Amino acid sequence: MYLLIVFLPLLGSLIAGLFGRYIGFKGSAIITCMTVLSSFVLSLIVFYEVALSGSCVYIKLSPWFFSEMFDASWGFLFDTITAVMLIVVCFVSSLVHIYSISYMWSDNHLPRFMSYLSIFTFFMLTLVTADNFIQMFFGWEGVGVCSYLLISFWFTRLQASKSSIKAMVMNRIGDFGLALGIMGIFFVFKTVDFAVVFALASYVSSNTLIFCNLNFNAVNVICILLFIGAVGKSAQLPLHTWLPDAMEGPTPVSALIHAATMVTAGVFMIARLSPLFEFAENALIIVSLVGAATCFFAATTGIVQNDLKKVIAYSTCSQLGYMIFASGISNYTAGVFHLMNHAFFKALLFLTAGSVIHAIGDIQDMRKMGGMTQILPVTYSMMLIGSFSLVGFPFLTGFYSKDLILELAFAKYTFAGNFAYFLGIICVLFTSYYSFRLVFLSFLSNSTTYKNSIRQAHESEPIMLIPLILLAFGSIFVGYLFKDMMVGLGSDFWGNSIFILPKNILLVESEYIPQTQKFIPLFFIFLGFLLSLVINHYSHYSAFFKKNAQKVYMFKKAPFGNSLYYMFNKRWFFDKVYNDFIAQTFMQFGYTISFKTLDKGCFEIIGPFGISSFFKMFTYHISKLQTGMIYHYAVIMLIFLTLLITVISLSNTLELFAYSKYYCIYITSFLFYNYYS
Repeated sequence: MYLLIVFLPLLGSLIAGLFGRYIGFKGSAIITCMTVLSSFVLSLIVFYEVALSGSCVYIKLSPWFFSEMFDASWGFLFDTITAVMLIVVCFVSSLVHIYSISYMWSDNHLPRFMSYLSIFTFFMLTLVTADNFIQMFFGWEGVGVCSYLLISFWFTRLQASKSSIKAMVMNRIGDFGLALGIMGIFFVFKTVDFAVVFALASYVSSNTLIFCNLNFNAVNVICILLFIGAVGKSAQLPLHTWLPDAMEGPTPVSALIHAATMVTAGVFMIARLSPLFEFAENALIIVSLVGAATCFFAATTGIVQNDLKKVIAYSTCSQLGYMIFASGISNYTAGVFHLMNHAFFKALLFLTAGSVIHAIGDIQDMRKMGGMTQILPVTYSMMLIGSFSLVGFPFLTGFYSKDLILELAFAKYTFAGNFAYFLGIICVLFTSYYSFRLVFLSFLSNSTTYKNSIRQAHESEPIMLIPLILLAFGSIFVGYLFKDMMVGLGSDFWGNSIFILPKNILLVESEYIPQTQKFIPLFFIFLGFLLSLVINHYSHYSAFFKKNAQKVYMFKKAPFGNSLYYMFNKRWFFDKVYNDFIAQTFMQFGYTISFKTLDKGCFEIIGPFGISSFFKMFTYHISKLQTGMIYHYAVIMLIFLTLLITVISLSNTLELFAYSKYYCIYITSFLFYNYYS
């Protein structure tokens, strides 16, 4: 049963991919949906047996690599954190599969698309169930390959191909750090098995690594390298640039990547390796700072984006920053809890955005939307629920995890904790603003789209609305139902799957922080709502609001405001810096130095061209000896036979001279002197 959860999506992917032309659209859709739904049903049983009953399961399937001390098997670990991830991945993936049947039905390559979705789910399940670093790396690379295939699904579109290559390259940079971290783990621990590494973490916490004649703490170096992998996969600064460009793929792909797979892999890995990160204090500080900085960067960028999907993409990047800095302050449980909650409302937002785009003729610019509340009432309701949950409105799913993370950051009482709390609080305001701005521009404002698009707009089919309704229930109730069990005081729900040192447990302290700090997020939510209301909606109806909106517009037109808007709209110029100063420099080096000077210059002259020229000249002179006269050949044979006998007879003398360095120096100096004179 446990192995079926992992391998059923693989089976469905193989059938749809290899036999899709024979079983048709319906056959491919039914098989892939049934296999993933079966995995979800089985994951519910696993959740009961493993998480609720506390019975961890270890399965050693078969050997994989065995070389002296290095051993890596195909093994599967089912503990509490794995059970939670199985529920999230299988549930969201099942709904995305069902949603895709209607959304992609008009596409001629539906079987290939369903096959890619299923194998994406398989690799993510492999990642979360692995019991060693090598198998986790296998799933890690697998989801990267699948993201490339899905982003470039419409491969005839140039922008889709460019975005997929960008995602692959940025992830390769992070994966290089992860690979070095795994190598460092084997170097220090002499194994890649999770159980052994976690058991020895405290024992080797004072070990050092020598690099460039400098000593570094081994565990800190390893955790920083592993975190570089998480930075690439979970789109943290500075390897985040691929995430908004991933919107070039079909909308169901965006929902799957942002909600349940790919970007959640980095957060999961840090939580899984908590017994290792707990003994790397410097690495945890870096994790906190990077997570908080990413949260702030993405929130400021999202407030000025006009593409519907990119606004939601930057909100994903911002929410991932919350999860990362929650892990950096040693509250992995809060990070994983927010990951689970985020999966529901972010999948809801993306699928709802797909429903809007699908209804109005593939228009994604929010400025060209509006007036959709009467035409798309169900979709509007779903978007509203997802947005309220995203901003952390009280008693919805996002409220129970996001506010908890902020309270824990305040209760840390360190520089990293205060830094994360300060930026996290500011991001609440920005998140509220761009979430309600999305709702106002897409649904409530006056319509600015083409009349033909409005005339043809219609509510989505039931097969697309059912996943939205199920995700809406999750976005409302999941946080309330699971809060006390997952992050409540005294709860032992996580067991040994997540390890936190006693000095880093902050749940008790967070309960007794000043009430002012607890109400600040709620105040910023309403402030962001009011700002969005004044600027994006009521400015058309009231002279008072119009006057205030004009002040905002004048600030945007002022030199400072214009520069600020331009910087946020251009994503803080990260892409320009990468293109102009890094990519262009390497391309120039590759063409001018590597290709023209070395490949076509030195190596060509010294290598193939030089050798061929030498042999042509040599063979030309040798060919002159071929006279056809027997006595000429006899003389040559006699001369070389005489030389051979002479060399053999004088071998001892020649060997003596050959090993005499003074004799070699003398001969070399004599030849150079004669040559230059």
